[in-house]
Amino acid sequence: MTEPAPSFPEASVIAITGASGLVGRSLHRQLTAHGHRVITLTRRPAQGDDERQWSLAGFDLSGVDAVIHLAGESIASGLWTTARKRAILESRVDGTRAISRACGRDGVRRLLCASAVGFYGDRGEEALDESGSRGSGFLSDVCTAWEDAASGPGPLEVAHLRFGQILSWEGGALSVQARLYRLGMGARLGSGRQWMPWISLVDACNAIEHALNRNLEGALNVVSPVPARQEELHHILCTQLHRPRFPVAPEFLLRLLPGGFGKELLLTSARVTPKRLTDTGFAWSHPRIADALK
Repeated sequence: MTEPAPSFPEASVIAITGASGLVGRSLHRQLTAHGHRVITLTRRPAQGDDERQWSLAGFDLSGVDAVIHLAGESIASGLWTTARKRAILESRVDGTRAISRACGRDGVRRLLCASAVGFYGDRGEEALDESGSRGSGFLSDVCTAWEDAASGPGPLEVAHLRFGQILSWEGGALSVQARLYRLGMGARLGSGRQWMPWISLVDACNAIEHALNRNLEGALNVVSPVPARQEELHHILCTQLHRPRFPVAPEFLLRLLPGGFGKELLLTSARVTPKRLTDTGFAWSHPRIADALK
């Protein structure tokens, strides 16, 4: 059944946090090209009319129609020490709470807030749409607290964008993986049979704009409709970068990485499906992982 398709006003004022990141840069260009005025919310002093400084202490969102909140400490740029896990949690929860409060105070009606498929935890072969229950573990706890923090005062409409791994040669996790493969350090992770939710950068940005235009609320799995196992990504990277396929990172060694980093980031299996994007007529540019990495 297809959900109704209300339209978000053209030439709206949209504020973005995390606009210097991989998704934020691309989304900023896309929304501007489609006629919206985009305001960058930055932690440094604002420079010009299209920037505003934001902080946990408070900031101004007057005149803004919607906020797309993408900012947060990277989960994959370092091993999970106790201090790093605290920073990952606090950057998401505290920042989202501040954004939500400012939206409620200044009359912003739409908030599209990044979340992640880590919400579902390690679920093996189970197919998971947006009705799936939360899992267990650090990432599930973070995603749950993150989404809870988006509920603010006033009639705020909130969409929780549960991203899979965003694949782009331009940056993000894939650029780190590619660098390792070029150095001869790329490997299949354990059995490689774990499901890896993913989406191309183009489709991630299009899905955000789709959610905005359709006024979608609640959880939204921002992933490809054709799931891939980790070994498929490994084979594609080996082919693209001319590296042998035989290296394997043993599961027992990955599980020894501190703080659950290996277990939750590298070995977790989550077969996440984008039911709500499908039901609302979203069209993918790259439904298959091989197409996204050409």
